[in-house]
Amino acid sequence: MSEIKCPHCGQLFTVDEDGYAALVRQVRDGEFQRELAAQAARIEEAAAAREQAALAREQAGAGERLAAKEREIAELRAKAQADGAARDARIAELAATLEGREAAAAAERDLAVRQALDAQRADLARAEQERDRLAASLDAQAERAALERDLALERASAEADEVRRAVERERDEMAAALERERLEAERAAAAQASEMAVQLRAKDELIATREREIDDIRHMRAELSVKMVGESLEQFCENEFNKLRATGFQSAVFGKDNDAADGSKGDYIYRELDADGAEVVSIMFEMKNEADDSTHRKRNEDHFKKLDADRRAKGCEYAVLVSLLERDSDYYNTGIVDVSYASGYEKMYVIRPQFFIPMITLIRNAALRSLDYRRQLAEVRQQNVDVTNFEEQLDTFKAGFGRNFDLAHRKFEDAIKDIDATIKKLQKIRDELTSSDNNLRLANDKLGRLTVKRLTRKNPTMKAAFAEAAERRAAGEPAADAWEEEEDDAVLEAELLED
Repeated sequence: MSEIKCPHCGQLFTVDEDGYAALVRQVRDGEFQRELAAQAARIEEAAAAREQAALAREQAGAGERLAAKEREIAELRAKAQADGAARDARIAELAATLEGREAAAAAERDLAVRQALDAQRADLARAEQERDRLAASLDAQAERAALERDLALERASAEADEVRRAVERERDEMAAALERERLEAERAAAAQASEMAVQLRAKDELIATREREIDDIRHMRAELSVKMVGESLEQFCENEFNKLRATGFQSAVFGKDNDAADGSKGDYIYRELDADGAEVVSIMFEMKNEADDSTHRKRNEDHFKKLDADRRAKGCEYAVLVSLLERDSDYYNTGIVDVSYASGYEKMYVIRPQFFIPMITLIRNAALRSLDYRRQLAEVRQQNVDVTNFEEQLDTFKAGFGRNFDLAHRKFEDAIKDIDATIKKLQKIRDELTSSDNNLRLANDKLGRLTVKRLTRKNPTMKAAFAEAAERRAAGEPAADAWEEEEDDAVLEAELLED
């Protein structure tokens, strides 16, 4: 109830909230209509003033241009008259000159009559020809001057007409532009008035709706107990969801949280699955309300810790507190409030009951939009896993192949070493066999060169015996050198010990 003082009689009278709201709307609507009418009048006056100023400027400009052209025409006319006067003076001067020349010619003729009549006649003929030529020249110049003056006047008149027509066209264009601006201003004013009227009606409807909701809530709270107050909010949210369950949430599950295995439970859980059975989104809801006459007032933040614990325990992605606590808080009355940055609990929101369905819709649409990205991410991860497995298998194969290659390489090197050792042994045997063959050849050579004389060369006894035998043989055979110089035994031994 509010007391209002009459400005005329000074009497105080009491009105209820509905009456007060009606008085406020009446005053506000009257002020709004007066302001709207004043604004429309100001717009029309400004448009008319701009139109008059533009028209005045255009008329002044056109008058100035017309006056300039008229001055230019007057100057051309004055110039043409001055040129005509100059030509007339020139003609008079030429005529006076001609008359003087005629007088001189007459005097000369009189003086020359006595001398030569024929010469005087010739001079007179030449003077007449010169006069006729000068007269013809003066006539031609006068005609040309008249033609030029007429042409100049015609051109000046044509230019003046063209300038006048251009000024008239510009004036008409400016008038049309001013008319268009006036029409646009009228349309803009009409559109603004219509828009403001629509906004005013929408505002009135919104105020009426809010007032009805407030009255319904007050009436409901006045009739409910403390337990019924909380249950009524849960029932309200459940009814709002059930209204759209068959049309908008066919694949969603929404129900009370009855699992208290961890010692705590929330109020409601919302889950939605896709066609493959994968979870799209999950929300833990907590509904909090209190009566108007409650003595133990609580704040919204008192329920954040329990709500976050329930969300984590039930494996939900989001946590939403549907609250009617702190009714006078402008912070929570603005709509959907994100409290994750302030409370430290991720993906947590506080809403009023009227935003229950919009909140579910926003979270659900965001999850559906991100579902494709998550699927693509899962496919990329699976591809990365496949590539990783392939790389691991390739690395395993490469390691096994490398190990087998190392073993084969070592065996090959051992075989090469054995072959090299065998080759060395065979080479050594070959060298030994070659040396043995050389020794056998040398021995054979020595054996071939071995004679009795060589054996007895340093043996005096044997030498004497052989000499005696030779002497006996010499009795019937020719003598021969019994002894030949041979190589020393050291040389033979060196040949045997070569290699």
